Formats: sequence, structure tokens, C-alpha cells
Amino acid sequence: MKSGVGAPTRARIPDKTLRTDRWWLPPLLTNLGLAAFVVYATIRSFWGSAYWVPEHGYLTPFYSPCLSESCLPGSSHFGTPLPELPGWIPLGFLALPFLLGFRLTCYYYRKAYYRSVWQSPTACAVAEPHDRYTGETRFPLIIQNAHRYFFYVAFLISIINTYDAILALTHGLGLGGIILLVNVTLLWAYTLSCHSCRHIAGGRLKHFSKHPVRYRLWTLISKLNVRHMQLAWTTLATLVITDLYVMLVASGVISDLRIIS
Repeated sequence: MKSGVGAPTRARIPDKTLRTDRWWLPPLLTNLGLAAFVVYATIRSFWGSAYWVPEHGYLTPFYSPCLSESCLPGSSHFGTPLPELPGWIPLGFLALPFLLGFRLTCYYYRKAYYRSVWQSPTACAVAEPHDRYTGETRFPLIIQNAHRYFFYVAFLISIINTYDAILALTHGLGLGGIILLVNVTLLWAYTLSCHSCRHIAGGRLKHFSKHPVRYRLWTLISKLNVRHMQLAWTTLATLVITDLYVMLVASGVISDLRIIS
């Protein structure tokens, strides 16, 4: 190695690290958490059933928007402009790649998987396995620069998810409707707490006093931005809970708890 800890000017320390604490635990937990969500989301995206509860209007966010003729009757809130899809294409294929791109290029998730998966570095005072550093100037990391554009699509999809939740409430109030509403509220908090959203609101302004509305937005988003990491993990959990609840109700395993019919 000619750079990093192996640079000629650095002291020769054969050990990977001199740390004696459990520095490996946070990266391990991050890997397990991300892997669990990826496995669940992948299975459910290709499941192809138990995603729509017609009597209560519950549509799982993993299948929204559903725009194909393959979609169950009533689940296509915006029509079916697309023909029937083969089984190997998820019904939510229009939204899923952009949501995945938004998460992958998110500033917090970069930190998370750079340390846990990419190991660059795994932890402070722990040598990384790479012999050189190229930053985000080469494929695939150069895609990180598209984060703002993924944000635009994620913003639009959040509007669609909001419509889905409100539409479910027109069928009466049940536990599923509350879960959908809580999920979309947290998704909005996560999306708006994004660093790109904060930059769009107040970035490149030389005089906040001349732009009071944008300054106010920037201030509010900055408060959310402090919780961006917590919201990143919380929304992964609420997405799974929402989808799992809709799946169980749609498949008849459980009945929806109705509050107002």
C-alpha cells in the first residue's frame, strides 16, 4: 500500500488496529439491518400478491403506484397505462428503482455502508483494506452525484403514498389506515430531512434576510436534518410493518381492527 496507513511516511504497525473495544459491533449491526430489509423488500416486491385490500382500500407502498393491467382491480389509483407484466417484473417497478437510488445515495446511508460494507474505513483508527482512495469520481460511487434527482422522484412518490393513505381513510378508519398514515408521515419527514432538500431550500443564498420564506423553510428542514439518521432507520421499519400488515390482512391471516366503519 502506497497510501493511507501504508504510506511511506506512516509508522509501521502490523496490526489492523490497536483498539480493544468492540469497534466491529456497529458495522455488523448495520450490515444485518440493511441486509434484513433488502431481503424482505426483494421477496415482497416479487411476491405479486397480498398487496391490496379492496374492502378497506389498503395498498402496500411496495406496490404503489400500480399502473399495469396485471394489478388487482381497484389497486390502480392512477389507471393502467401499462400492459400486463411478466412475473419477473415487480408491479411497483416504476417507483422501486428510484426509491432504492434515493436511499443508496442518501448522505446517511453513504456513511453507513461506506463503513460497514465498503469498509472505508470500518471505524476510527481501524485500517481499511483498500490500497488507494478515489472518492466518488469513478463508477459506481460517481452515481452518488445523482442524489438530488432521486430526491425529486422520491418527493413525487411521497405524494402518491399520501394519496393512497387518504384514499384508505375514505373507506372508514381502521388500524391499517392508521399504520398507512403514520408510515407516510414518517416517510415525508425522512424525505424532507434530506440534505439535498435542505440545500434546495436555502443553499447558495448569500443573504437570508432577502429570502425570508426560503430561510424559514431552511430552518425547519435543518431541524429535521438533525434526525436524518433516526428517520432513515425508522422508515425502514415502518415500511416493513405497513407492508406486513397489509399482506396479513389481504391474505386473510388476520382481520383489520375497525375503529370507524
